[in-house]
Amino acid sequence: MAVSANRLELLQIADAVAREKSIDREIVLTAMADAIQKAARSRYGSDTNIRADINPKTGEIHLQRLLEVVEEAEDYNTQIPLTLALDRNPEAKIGDFIADPLPPMDFGRIAAQSAKQVIVQKVREAERDQQFDEYKDRIGEIVNGTVKRVEYGNVIVDLGRGEAIIRRDEMIPREVPRYGDRIRAYVYDVRREQRGPQIFLSRTHPQFMVKLFTMEVPEIYDGIITIKSVARDPGSRAKIAVISSDSSIDPVGACVGMRGSRVQAVVGELQGEKIDIIPWSEDPASFIVNALQPAEVAKVVLDEDAERIDVVVPDEQLSLAIGRRGQNVRLASQLTGWDIDIMTENEESERRQKEFNERSQLFMEALDVDEMVGQVLASEGFAQIEEVAYVELDEISSIEGFDEETAEEIQTRAREYLERQEAELDEKRRSLGVSDDLRQIDGMTLSMMVALGEDGIKTMEDFAGCAADDLVGWTERQNGQTKRFDGILSSFALSRVEAENMVVQARLAAGWITEEDLAADAGTEEGEAEDGAEGDATDSEDNGGASV
Repeated sequence: MAVSANRLELLQIADAVAREKSIDREIVLTAMADAIQKAARSRYGSDTNIRADINPKTGEIHLQRLLEVVEEAEDYNTQIPLTLALDRNPEAKIGDFIADPLPPMDFGRIAAQSAKQVIVQKVREAERDQQFDEYKDRIGEIVNGTVKRVEYGNVIVDLGRGEAIIRRDEMIPREVPRYGDRIRAYVYDVRREQRGPQIFLSRTHPQFMVKLFTMEVPEIYDGIITIKSVARDPGSRAKIAVISSDSSIDPVGACVGMRGSRVQAVVGELQGEKIDIIPWSEDPASFIVNALQPAEVAKVVLDEDAERIDVVVPDEQLSLAIGRRGQNVRLASQLTGWDIDIMTENEESERRQKEFNERSQLFMEALDVDEMVGQVLASEGFAQIEEVAYVELDEISSIEGFDEETAEEIQTRAREYLERQEAELDEKRRSLGVSDDLRQIDGMTLSMMVALGEDGIKTMEDFAGCAADDLVGWTERQNGQTKRFDGILSSFALSRVEAENMVVQARLAAGWITEEDLAADAGTEEGEAEDGAEGDATDSEDNGGASV
């Protein structure tokens, strides 16, 4: 059968659109068939069920009206009675469709315009689906494109086979892209959108820097050097922590490159952003000291429960450690995951003096001694009355100027003070209605019971329902800053492990768990620890950092 010119032109158009949009030819032909169906309905009635088929080889168009087989027809435009359907097809049954061929039709201007809109819409949807399928697995990669236009600070990037967008807050500050500029960015999200770009790029994402270093440093690409963490203040400064699994390779030197060639390539791409390359360390204190470079650190005081660290620096190093507008300490905090408090040696000395005075005053009031005795006890390292009351007698008598009789008198006064305090706390505990059963828990004190009672926790079941966070508090990172939330017993210097043990004891006493449950959990944790230890064997070496 010969193919007419119109039919041939139809197939040529389908082939041309499929090539231009890089989509399947069948999708274009299906879109054309849908358009023809819509145009046919405008002629034969919008309620008519019409199906159009295009022969992919000849381009011939077949129009059919589909009639549903029913017991009794109500609308003869869409239905046919079973008795009439059996005349056409003896095997017809209710629910089947009978096809009525329709004559070819000429499209009017309005019908053709409507058909064109359907084709354009279907092709656009197919194009967007293909774009989504192509890029959904490329999240986390760097792509190259050309600036197509800039709208209200948002940059539309032509990737060749699709469009992407870099939002204004994802652009490096003071960076001004122009039409036609080549641009490189990180794919951080791909999602289906009805309109507009659906590929979202970023030049400020921390992983953008990681990928740039991976491209410039072969040791990172090969997995010999690992980037542990990154902190960025886009366009201004960044810190990156690295570690090498090969002790013969210096991770910092490898990232810097010969005469800084490798890191300079990254700096150039990031519009001159200064980069501090820091050696990563398992020891938090060492890691934080490295992260605060170029400032010199005199001393660090670590609080692991609160995930907080106090850093003491010389007076002349304070501004360098903090950085302009707090930039250096903020980036170091983001890099390490610790909340860092910077103080000078003078400030630390004043704080220690204040604590010394407070301890001296405590001893003077509790033990009814003069200022000199209170200061001597504080200077010898005693911090609480309990320490004085229950320490070995010779530890007090060995203090210069104290004899055994004086030591016994001091300990007696300390114990009497504690007994008076215990009686007062016990009375308060009883008035709050806190159960005596809680005293069975190892580590539980009367002052803790009073604090629990004031918070409404009065029975063993109440305490068993608590979590360790409820008792000792917890920390959360919000907007790049660590916030500390206090627990019921935060003021008692209780560690998280101790709090967890106390809760376990309460749950055993309340009958919520058994010793067998604990033994099973301990066996599971031990197995997981052994599995983790096999994969964590890495060699690390603390070296000086590099800054570019």
